[in-house]
Amino acid sequence: MPTRPLTSSRTARALRTAHLALLTGLALLVTPALADRVAPAAPAAPAATAQAPRLGSAEPAARTPGAIRVATYNVLNLFDDRDDPSLRGRFDDAGAAKPHEEKVALAEAIRRVDADVIALQEVESYDALIEFREHYIADMGYDYVVSIDVRDDRGIENSVLSRFPITYASVRLHLPLEGVHPELYGDQPNWYAGEPIVFKRTPLRVDVEVPAGHEGAAEPYALTLFVVHHKAGFHGAYWREREAEWLANHVREMTIADPSHRIAVVGDFNAQPHQQTVFSYTEAGLRDVFLARDSDDPALATHESGRVIDMILVNDALRADVLHESAFVLGTPLREEGADWRTTPKPPGYASDHLPVAVDITIIGR
Repeated sequence: MPTRPLTSSRTARALRTAHLALLTGLALLVTPALADRVAPAAPAAPAATAQAPRLGSAEPAARTPGAIRVATYNVLNLFDDRDDPSLRGRFDDAGAAKPHEEKVALAEAIRRVDADVIALQEVESYDALIEFREHYIADMGYDYVVSIDVRDDRGIENSVLSRFPITYASVRLHLPLEGVHPELYGDQPNWYAGEPIVFKRTPLRVDVEVPAGHEGAAEPYALTLFVVHHKAGFHGAYWREREAEWLANHVREMTIADPSHRIAVVGDFNAQPHQQTVFSYTEAGLRDVFLARDSDDPALATHESGRVIDMILVNDALRADVLHESAFVLGTPLREEGADWRTTPKPPGYASDHLPVAVDITIIGR
């Protein structure tokens, strides 16, 4: 089914441009205006994890002195309780608000990871993210927030929470890719047949600068994140492979132009390390922060299905500073192996069907 027309409400939100605002006396690039933030509230009590996790590690890695921590987390439909009139039919978000108990569990996972910069996927909007921050993790120091509407049919976007200044943020809406959609999607007619292929959810680029003096750093430390949420679905492989090809080439060109530019591609790849989507990135010189991935190791799985689909990939300039032994996947409560998510209730303490992935990066030289 072709992408539906946008209503005036969503168009207005989408066309708000990123701009500089002031927060705690520092410049911050965000969108939309900080005036849209809700009033702070006391953080909620943490959710208890009753038993050892089925996947991921039971405990986060200890923080490394002289380093910052970067993480990625698909937070599974972080919607607020306000109806977006532009989302109708099967994408209607009325009643789709993430339940309070899931937000409590989500906040607990984010607290345990304790990342300085965390990329998020499946966030409804900047407003929804600010509301979550103020009500559940207000004391974590995430003074810098970016979440930009990409006009996704489901109404979700990529976001970043950071303790350090964000100096630049952008997306390129419906970025064109090569080719057209095939006639079939699996063995069914393709809703987009014959249409030019564009990004399903254009990556969010965010430049972060760690100030001089933090953790003893003699000078500022800058890095660029591309936050991805590639097209999902087995039959969507052709689509996400084109997305990955474009971004991998873009990162390659940036690296050639400035070999010292530290770049990471992070997020939900909806593909495993042995598949072509990820190969596109490795062929462009990007590497996983885990030195080795054993597909049978439950501690490294990132999705309820047991797959590794959430990753942090880095170029050579950033890899020189990555502390590979610090990389971890944090386990949280999930449905049992093989359970049908459509019919199986979520267990107590459930935050998402994905697990957060994190790694420490030294900023004081090695």
